[in-house]
Amino acid sequence: MNAFTMKRAEKYGLRRREVVAALLKGRDDLLVIAGLGAAAWDCTAAGDRDLTFPLWGGMGGAVAMGLGLALAQPKRRVLVVTGDGEMLMGLGSLATVAAQPPRNLHIVVLDNERYGETGGQPTHTAGATDLAKIAQGAGIARASTVRSAAQLKSLVSGLFRKPGPVFTAVKVRAENPPLVLPPKDGSELRTRFRKALGL
Repeated sequence: MNAFTMKRAEKYGLRRREVVAALLKGRDDLLVIAGLGAAAWDCTAAGDRDLTFPLWGGMGGAVAMGLGLALAQPKRRVLVVTGDGEMLMGLGSLATVAAQPPRNLHIVVLDNERYGETGGQPTHTAGATDLAKIAQGAGIARASTVRSAAQLKSLVSGLFRKPGPVFTAVKVRAENPPLVLPPKDGSELRTRFRKALGL
């Protein structure tokens, strides 16, 4: 990675916490899977909810979990919010999403081109890797990249208006806002999520 590539993500206009707040505003009964690390913290900063399941581990598992939830709850909207590092770890799940295309699933990847949990090293998306193109290649026809406030507004207004699966990579600034941590007890998180679902 050259110096320009490494600094590019520090100049993106969109900020991840604001993006997540916009996505979750008026979420009502939306089911949310929050990928480990920054995505989980950002979802919690937008307001901790029983119908949000934050991952504290299992890197690469967010999309697979969201897929299972969408298939199990076909009448509910399911949103996966995760990061580029976590998505890169679980690329194979995109092919499985395409093979069993749930109409109620939307995947949003907050792409700051960094591994935030391990020191901010650049991910492959800081170079030539394009997550939206990978999703399209896996068979998810509705896949795109958001880079501007206008595109974000369109994403938010159109969320779940078209049948899924939908994949959106959102290029966000590389930064470290204050931590807002969800509950850490996995058993507690599972129980409250199941109760909120009425299971």
